[in-house]
Amino acid sequence: MSAVLTDSPPEIHTPADAKAANEINKLSKRLHRLTGQAIVDFNMIEEGDRVMVCVSGGKDSYSLLDILLNLQKRAPIRFELIAVNLDQKQPGFPEHVLPEYLSRVGVPFHIENQDTYSIVKRVIPEGKTTCGLCSRLRRGILYRVAGELGATKIALGHHRDDIVQTLFMNMFFGSKMKGMPPKLVSDDGRNVVIRPLAYVSETDLERWAEHRQFPIIPCSLCGSQDNLQRVQIKQMLRDWDKRFPGRVENVFSAMQHIVPSHMADRNLFPFAQLQASGVADVNGDRAFDDDEDCGPVSATGTDAVVTLQRRAEF
Repeated sequence: MSAVLTDSPPEIHTPADAKAANEINKLSKRLHRLTGQAIVDFNMIEEGDRVMVCVSGGKDSYSLLDILLNLQKRAPIRFELIAVNLDQKQPGFPEHVLPEYLSRVGVPFHIENQDTYSIVKRVIPEGKTTCGLCSRLRRGILYRVAGELGATKIALGHHRDDIVQTLFMNMFFGSKMKGMPPKLVSDDGRNVVIRPLAYVSETDLERWAEHRQFPIIPCSLCGSQDNLQRVQIKQMLRDWDKRFPGRVENVFSAMQHIVPSHMADRNLFPFAQLQASGVADVNGDRAFDDDEDCGPVSATGTDAVVTLQRRAEF
């Protein structure tokens, strides 16, 4: 198993084999295209960067490293990759798996040993969710390690669905329109965190991980808790994706096309200062937007036309 795409293609003996190979080829192209596009759109990786790729042993971080290794070979700029795993000393964690895999794919790596598991179990009562403390401990340790390794960027494996889940988490339980940014700077101003998989769906990563046969390490910490609100949100989005294909993608697209004048945040838009000027304003409100979707279009498009006419009359 290798992390590059120069692996020998699978042998094709039947039409079914040919179809499967074609689907994997399309999946590979889509994953690399979307990841590369996110890197360009948000200026995630620049010439001479030393990128610390956080690898937990899950499908997302394995896929992230795999794709970045491939992009590194064809990118027009030069940058370094170093894989980092935080061994939190959880019981049953197979310590040999990641070093063996990372050595096999030929990427420089560092294993940071910190017993955060015992701290979390000691501080958090049984039955309570551990994500808050666990994530804060991990974040602090990884920021320190990045400085020690001279990393200029920290790459995390969060994908599009994680970002949308975070948006709904904050909306439902935090009363904020706040997601998970593709790129951010830490509060001390020392670290830049990037999420190159921001445009990639979780289902595509699941298929890629299965195809690449990554040695997945199950998590017995926060990600395994069934009572997490995030788990409930994830189930809701999965249900949407089955019943209404494209809805999750549309929500993510909406996060990229925010119109502050049509929200209600007084800190983002000067609602109090608005006055009728009698002068046309291209940013002023219209009866309906040019790109407004007024409902499902029938085979002839008549339903949509009628809806538009009714809205115009109103």
